[in-house]
Amino acid sequence: MYDVNSKCADDFINHEEILETLAYADENKNNKELIESLIKKASLRKGLSHKEASVLLACQDDELNEKIFRLAEQIKKDFYGNRIVLFAPLYLSNYCINGCTYCPYHMKNKHIARKQLTQEEIRREVIALQDMGHKRLALEAGEDPVHNTMDYYLESIKTIYDIKHKNGAIRRVNINIAATTVDNYRLLKEAGIGTYILFQETYHKESYLQLHPTGPKHDYNYHTEAMDRAMEGGVDDVGIGVLFGLDKYRYEFAGLLMHAEHLEAAFGVGPHTISVPRLRDADDIDSSSFTNGIDDDTFAKIVACIRISVPYTGMIISTREGMNTRERVLHLGISQISGGSKTSVGGYCEPEPEDAKSEQFDVVDNRTLDEVVQWLMQMDYIPSFCTACYRAGRTGDRFMSLCKSGQIQNCCHPNALMTLEEYLMDYASPVTKAIGDKLIDKEVLNVPNEQVRKTVLENLKLIREDNRRDFRF
Repeated sequence: MYDVNSKCADDFINHEEILETLAYADENKNNKELIESLIKKASLRKGLSHKEASVLLACQDDELNEKIFRLAEQIKKDFYGNRIVLFAPLYLSNYCINGCTYCPYHMKNKHIARKQLTQEEIRREVIALQDMGHKRLALEAGEDPVHNTMDYYLESIKTIYDIKHKNGAIRRVNINIAATTVDNYRLLKEAGIGTYILFQETYHKESYLQLHPTGPKHDYNYHTEAMDRAMEGGVDDVGIGVLFGLDKYRYEFAGLLMHAEHLEAAFGVGPHTISVPRLRDADDIDSSSFTNGIDDDTFAKIVACIRISVPYTGMIISTREGMNTRERVLHLGISQISGGSKTSVGGYCEPEPEDAKSEQFDVVDNRTLDEVVQWLMQMDYIPSFCTACYRAGRTGDRFMSLCKSGQIQNCCHPNALMTLEEYLMDYASPVTKAIGDKLIDKEVLNVPNEQVRKTVLENLKLIREDNRRDFRF
């Protein structure tokens, strides 16, 4: 029985509720009066339910779809302005005991190179990432109780935060590891993680069990209830997502929104981020063998519908997508992207040998961070390396209250400009720096508060002339 407040996955991601939702959407996908009313409701910036949003996703009217796209773009601007947060993944280990059929790290894959970074290797990788200009990392690892222990994660997080190289520093470490216990989430919180990220892969339970035939990840309920345990352990910023292409996208969309609704109802805080990865080829994985792939138009519609349904959440797209697709969805709701990414265990400090590849999936966007930063600025986006909210304690309900009221922009816009200036001074190519200087000079005039604007200008001068760093509101 569907119960948004229940702590049981079968209740808050209820199969019958999703089937009823999809049937309702099919019945109303051509109901222009209803769709117009839902678009109007969404324009209030308070979001939509999974059932309402599913109607919009099913809509086939070109004129109404264009309204949905325009609204998504405007809502994204209202909540996040023209800032795009940048990050990079750092794979610590690809040892894994699970049998996931879509991932090359599955236990039966005997020819992929198995690796785990030592603390010294982590240090070298982080320095390489700092030398690119990164300030925010997402740690990734397979599930293996022998190699990938909680002690290893905690030591790795400490190593990363302790590294100060030239003007570089990783100021926020997010982590994407297997579902674990409340006590372990408490340890991760104490270690200073930013967001705990865990993708559901698929919310369709029968498909989930087939796609995860062996290993601890086979336990659907334990995996799906991980965010509840993370919240109970004090991790109040969590990130969810599905791997589009594993099951029917409309089912996944409804389940994703139901998960967000559950977190909001049960803990008063919805997901800090929602990710929208699509299945890609990998070492021994042929994505064409999966029959639920989605085209670019459908992908764009999903992004737009998530944005207007969960307006407060950060939305993430990785280098699984190419430049053209990333550009398209930036306009429709994406607020965070990776740049200069490697999906191998290591590979930032020096390239992997051809006979020892360890990538989790094929990267489509292979541009350097500098090329991504320049590309964003040419579209009038502000590449942001800001980590201020996390470090100032504006997480969980404190972040959400500011974000939902629109007040977060009073902090984020100035912080984005100052961290961009750091990047331009320390890491940018001459062309990128010239473009960025012009953008900052223009955008600083858009800081509405006169005193804040004055402080930003003073700080920008200190960054440029006195080599000062790490100003934040």
